[in-house]
Amino acid sequence: MRHLPLLAAATALTLAAPTMAQTTQDEQVWLNLTVQGPIDGKLVYFAEVQPRIGQGISHLDQLIVRPAIGYRVTPRLTLFQGYAHVFLPIEGAPDRNEDRGFQQASWIVPTAKGELTSRTRMEQRWRSDGHDTGWRLREMLRYELPIKGSKVRALGSVEGFVALNATDWGVRDGFDQVRTFAGVEVTLFGQSTAELGYLNQTINQAAGRTQMNHVASISVFIRH
Repeated sequence: MRHLPLLAAATALTLAAPTMAQTTQDEQVWLNLTVQGPIDGKLVYFAEVQPRIGQGISHLDQLIVRPAIGYRVTPRLTLFQGYAHVFLPIEGAPDRNEDRGFQQASWIVPTAKGELTSRTRMEQRWRSDGHDTGWRLREMLRYELPIKGSKVRALGSVEGFVALNATDWGVRDGFDQVRTFAGVEVTLFGQSTAELGYLNQTINQAAGRTQMNHVASISVFIRH
């Protein structure tokens, strides 16, 4: 009889495990158009528009507009200051909007066979349904490998997100999400390229829940 409390506790944990480890999955399409180039001397810019379609590729989840101005410190290191506006449509409820300021360091590292790129971004986030400022750190590592005899490069990247503080609009501090991408880069014209592939987005949610998005990612970069 003295083992009954232990047995009851073990049973409760077993029954709770599926809930604690619950993973919700979705199929999405992310589109990205980026225009970038020099302004004057060492000053450069980029501007991008990103619609993201989710809920089984049936509904616009986000629309991101993100311009930035950068300073080319060296041919391999560029520092940016930028702004992003994120439109978050909510079906049957008032839409939400998020504004972000961000600072970014982009660093290119040539390797023996390809090119490694590091992108470090610090974001300050404000959302229309709260008052707090959310601070988030993002780090992406990306590797390109030329495919011999073609204009195609194999491409892979991983990006981790860490929330540095909690907010009154739902952010919890700590690990936020990770994005992993595998695909190809195709030359279009001049220095302009397109990137096509699969992106996995795994988001850490409250109460042990996980959101996993399977994304068909299509990006076009116009460089001049």
